Amino acid sequence: MEQHDRYIRQTMLPQIGEQGQRRIAAASVLVVGLGGLGSPVAAYLAGAGIGRLGLCDSDTVSLSNLHRQVLYSTQQKGIPKTCAATERLAAINPDIELVCHDVALDKDNIEKIVAGYDLVVDCCDNFRTRYLLDDVCVQLGKTWIYGSVGEFSGQVAVMNGISGMRYSDLYPDREALCAKPPAVMGAFGPVPGIVGAVEASEALKMVAGFGRTLDGQMFIIDIFSMETDIIEL
Repeated sequence: MEQHDRYIRQTMLPQIGEQGQRRIAAASVLVVGLGGLGSPVAAYLAGAGIGRLGLCDSDTVSLSNLHRQVLYSTQQKGIPKTCAATERLAAINPDIELVCHDVALDKDNIEKIVAGYDLVVDCCDNFRTRYLLDDVCVQLGKTWIYGSVGEFSGQVAVMNGISGMRYSDLYPDREALCAKPPAVMGAFGPVPGIVGAVEASEALKMVAGFGRTLDGQMFIIDIFSMETDIIEL
């Protein structure tokens, strides 16, 4: 009865129904990065009932995170994000399995970690990790959802899906981009919330099997001007 009540507002949607909910419960999704994007992605996937949710991040919670990383509280400052996120997500939905990967993905660990999941959602903040995801997901035959944000803008696309679009096709200057030093810029808090919600939506559509996804397309939003676009890749 509790399970029925928890998901009733999802299952009453004919596009999902009981069959779609069973698919969601059977799915495993890896969230790479638990910052501004990863916070809403993980929260929405947990709330929707994803059966096994992987949480990958090597960072700790800091005060400068809190205006946009809505999983965390002031009291969790200094705690590893995987631990802090697990506490919150377990409170949202105690029935799902949460798996912590308290590491930064690199060429030595990424294949083993990604291999354990059906789908990967990119919520990281660096080019090197995205190119690694691109390589390994192609190698393992996994689809992944790309998301990134700027000060007032963001974008989302589905990579290595039916269209075959790769991140390296979209951004071929791998060496130049990976060589760039990390940029510290301002961040308007709602932007990663909006973009992360779009990523979570794409993930749920894919695992439940309904709707049109951003496979071979990119969704772009500028919060400053409130302009949106979907472009063909």
